[in-house]
Amino acid sequence: MQPKFRPSPVTQQWLDSLMHQTEAIRASLKDVSPPVLADRSGATWNPDENELELDYNFQRYRVTLPDMVAYPLGSDEPAPKFVQAVIATYLKHADGTRRSGKWLAFRDLPDGRFYHQVYQGFSGDRLARELPGLDEFITASETLAEVRLPAYGDAAFSFRIMPRIYLAAIYWEGDEEFPPRASILFDEAASHYMPIYGLALLGSGLADILIRKAKER
Repeated sequence: MQPKFRPSPVTQQWLDSLMHQTEAIRASLKDVSPPVLADRSGATWNPDENELELDYNFQRYRVTLPDMVAYPLGSDEPAPKFVQAVIATYLKHADGTRRSGKWLAFRDLPDGRFYHQVYQGFSGDRLARELPGLDEFITASETLAEVRLPAYGDAAFSFRIMPRIYLAAIYWEGDEEFPPRASILFDEAASHYMPIYGLALLGSGLADILIRKAKER
């Protein structure tokens, strides 16, 4: 499933920033041994093909070495430029930190407070505004989620977006007095794998995927 976005000027700036750095990141990774890259990132190294394999947004990719070009598994066509940028950035920042199990709001991530309002607007707020309702949120989430989180909201699920980046989507149904609300949180370890603007785009991407999945019914 390829990610689709509706960039605001801010998110477009972040997309451009990721893509602008791709070639420099690839160059910086050429001297890192594949086993080290795999260990830090949670990717799988295939020494026979000299490739890494990893998941991003519920799709499997292979990454050829040493050029660091990503391909959807089973395809000879390179992935879109934005996917190339996300995967390269992930491999660059990965430091091997394991999942903590502690969920953080975007504002509680390093450097997240300044952009929190913007992030909430194109992630949780859009999810609450565009989803038909709680049942649709549950149905869409169940097809992709790692596990349901019973302690949060009216319904919540965790998602493995990349090998060591986990997000949680939480939905409150609302009532006659309060409209529906939603929020997309991050496992505490996420900041060890992606800069803050990259994490913002991952949260936006998950909202978009869930909205599209709900509307497919």
